[in-house]
Amino acid sequence: MFTNLLHLYQFVDQTMTVLHEQFHDEVKCYKGCTDCCNAVFDVSYIEVKYILSLFEKLDAATRKEILDRAHIAQQEWQKMVDSQGDPSLLRIKCPLLNTNGECECYQARPVNCRTYGVPTVINGEGHVCGLSGFIKGESYPTINLTRLQESLYQYSVEAGGKVYGSKRWPLAEILLNPESLKDGK
Repeated sequence: MFTNLLHLYQFVDQTMTVLHEQFHDEVKCYKGCTDCCNAVFDVSYIEVKYILSLFEKLDAATRKEILDRAHIAQQEWQKMVDSQGDPSLLRIKCPLLNTNGECECYQARPVNCRTYGVPTVINGEGHVCGLSGFIKGESYPTINLTRLQESLYQYSVEAGGKVYGSKRWPLAEILLNPESLKDGK
């Protein structure tokens, strides 16, 4: 089920390595920086299934800690939805981020996590991490997240059918309610 996803992740990781090497001074990502772990975004069906496959292999104590953090994240997400807030302005700690600033499912981190820190374009609009050294108005290579999301959509529909494959979820919601995915293919 995850073959195409893992190939996509490999491509993204290789691209990120090249960008880190070419723009060493501009890319400020380092082990322990958790800015991207507080950005608010949702994940595709295929990505969440992969995350859940690794989550289920974690020990019971770690899963409980993650679920405790997921309750907090879900409450924050719901407040944003209820107030019709702008998700791009909200900061919610990812439930997979442990107290040491490490991702409990790093191997399965979504495309959004993998591409954070370098210039990206989504539906023609440029984005970059606010901590980076990329200068506004300057020209840099970008990662086209729209195309990556299109691939994720295709893999998701293949894995979960049209209904589940076309939907995206906040990670906390799926960690707390994994059974909501069981009706997919």
